[in-house]
Amino acid sequence: MNNPEFVKVKNKKYKINTDFRVAIECNEISLSDNINSYEKSLAIIYLLFGEIGLNDTDNYEQLLKLAYKYLNCGIEQTGYEEEPDMDFVKDKKLIESSFKYDYGYNPYQMKYLHWWDFYNDVCNLSNSEFGSCCVLSRVRTLRTYDTSQIKDIATREKIERAKEQVALKKVIDNRTDEQRRLDELFEKQLKGEWWYGRWIS
Repeated sequence: MNNPEFVKVKNKKYKINTDFRVAIECNEISLSDNINSYEKSLAIIYLLFGEIGLNDTDNYEQLLKLAYKYLNCGIEQTGYEEEPDMDFVKDKKLIESSFKYDYGYNPYQMKYLHWWDFYNDVCNLSNSEFGSCCVLSRVRTLRTYDTSQIKDIATREKIERAKEQVALKKVIDNRTDEQRRLDELFEKQLKGEWWYGRWIS
């Protein structure tokens, strides 16, 4: 499967800003409670498609749907959202160390890396319960570890303390009920059918 470089809307081609750092920034914007849904839309369109996309107001809805598909790397969502076990921003140092350990390079020192390549490498980092694996995988495993089945109290408490040390702090949702409703509508608007290939259309 080739990495997408463009999207097409009504036979018009838009170049995607495909560097992984841009996609991470888009993800942070989409999760932010500090800006409304309309501002999120404009920011994501501008970051991915530049002024050309921003100026084509008639194509906003379709561009947003294509942006959502691109940012999810063609992975269809099941509708069930698990508790996140990593954060691209908060876990940056862990990502750097893990990439060096597994692949011998630091993605943040590269001038350019396609978002889909970066995400694929994150998904394929070493992860083994019985062998050596990178630090990010160990931390992700610890974050999701179920301690309820551990009978030894001392061991359970030790692991729970370790989980607390690496836990992702939950963001306090300060949105009003109306803003939350609008954000949910915004997310539903972006979701569409999935497509695999170089062109997303």
